[in-house]
Amino acid sequence: MTFVAYRNEVYPSKYDVFFEEHAVIVVLEGEKKFTSPTQEAHVTKGDILFVQRGFYLMSESINEAYKSLVFFFDEKLLKEFVGLHPELFNRQESTTVLETPILLLRSDDNFEKFIQSVFPYFRSRTNLKNHFLRLKFQELLLHLLELDSSGQLATILYSLYKGEKVDLTFLMNSYYLKPLTMTELARLSGRSLSAFKRDFQEEFKTSPALWLKKKRLDYADFLLRNSTKNVSEISAEIGYESVSHFIKSYKERYGMTPKKQG
Repeated sequence: MTFVAYRNEVYPSKYDVFFEEHAVIVVLEGEKKFTSPTQEAHVTKGDILFVQRGFYLMSESINEAYKSLVFFFDEKLLKEFVGLHPELFNRQESTTVLETPILLLRSDDNFEKFIQSVFPYFRSRTNLKNHFLRLKFQELLLHLLELDSSGQLATILYSLYKGEKVDLTFLMNSYYLKPLTMTELARLSGRSLSAFKRDFQEEFKTSPALWLKKKRLDYADFLLRNSTKNVSEISAEIGYESVSHFIKSYKERYGMTPKKQG
């Protein structure tokens, strides 16, 4: 498991990042901009971002000096942390805050000293490194809870601890154009694959695969009518590797080839 990684990126850089795990980004130097469909965060030295698992963010370097530490959070360890410190969460409302993936915090002297204490472990050869890092993980979360005056982080952590399931309509409408497998979608929803398929069938009265195909083709039809993109570009945008396969699927749904809509 990767717990912490040191990042010093080539400038300029602009790309989509998919967060498979919950992550904390600590800005050590420089500036950067992170953008989601609902938020934008312009960060500088001393800023801290908590990003929830399962989100795409546009990452854009503002200058060449950008350096950061990125901590990755295994969900089992997050749940263990809440279980060890129930007194910190006993008043938390059990709510999901998936719509706002970015929580922006600002470091203080204590947090900066904590960050400095992490660097020696990059070079450490001790056989007890994993045990030390488990303690550092707990220390990191305690610092973040102290820095978060809004209480939003505590709400997120308690929601994960309670094993709350993500709303399927919100999840699917947010990610239907992303190249995610059924297993990944199930994981993001907080369900096993079998539970995801069962709940999906109950809510949408169809299978996830058929729903995704219809949703993507409907979006392709919208682009054909309202954009200047050609069939090849639209085919790629909705995730079809073969243009001929896209044309065949489109004709099956609409009774005509996509070119007739252009």
